[in-house]
Amino acid sequence: MNLIYKGTTIFYTDDGTGNMVVLLHGFLENSNMWLPFIPALSKNNRVICIDLLGHGKTDCLGYVHSMELMADVVHAVLSHLKIKKATIIGHSMGGYVALALAEKKPNLIKGLCLMNSTAQEDSFEKKKNRDRAILAVKQNHKTFIRLAISNLFRPKNRTIFSKEIKQIKKEALQTPLQGIIAALEGMKIRKNRTFILSNNSYKQMMMVSKKDPVLNYDSLINQTKNTQVKVVEFPDGHMSHIENKNYFLQEIIHFIEK
Repeated sequence: MNLIYKGTTIFYTDDGTGNMVVLLHGFLENSNMWLPFIPALSKNNRVICIDLLGHGKTDCLGYVHSMELMADVVHAVLSHLKIKKATIIGHSMGGYVALALAEKKPNLIKGLCLMNSTAQEDSFEKKKNRDRAILAVKQNHKTFIRLAISNLFRPKNRTIFSKEIKQIKKEALQTPLQGIIAALEGMKIRKNRTFILSNNSYKQMMMVSKKDPVLNYDSLINQTKNTQVKVVEFPDGHMSHIENKNYFLQEIIHFIEK
């Protein structure tokens, strides 16, 4: 389904009835990442998947897709569907968007799950890496995508999940150059939102992978100290919905229905 927001086409899917669940994909991904889980999740829930700006079937909106702008897009879809309360689950960049939405519209949040994501802003070094990534994208976006996707998996899993990696790369290569750069610019300037994790007015969960090549395990655990955030630990890499699929689904269902 499509919604026009500020002259831009936003794509989303809407399955099932019951508790409202909103699934937000990560950088270079799209709503297709959730397809294996829709049948199980939509049995007892209404599941909304949204293609974020410049990804999947959603168009770009300018040259910097800030997390706040993406959160506005998510809110526009939910407003259009007259949804007043939802559990938001965001993978990686989708988690950053979920946090921005939680700050802007706290009354909308029934539950917040950060999946292989962080509430911290980019470090100085990480910002420099984003700038390098933008240059690499401009030089050869296909090479950048192929390397970026493989590097999300735990090294030993790159062979085990070679079929899945190939499919993710194929879809990621459809992402327009403008969308890739706008997302990198947006992630680079996002603010620290660790204060959201201390909000006790709704349930929260952080899914952390011990061998995540992108995020520091100890840093993620520290963010949850002295909070009510439930921590779920996976043994593998950044793509827990693939690398630890069954355990991931089990924990998501438990979190939604708790």
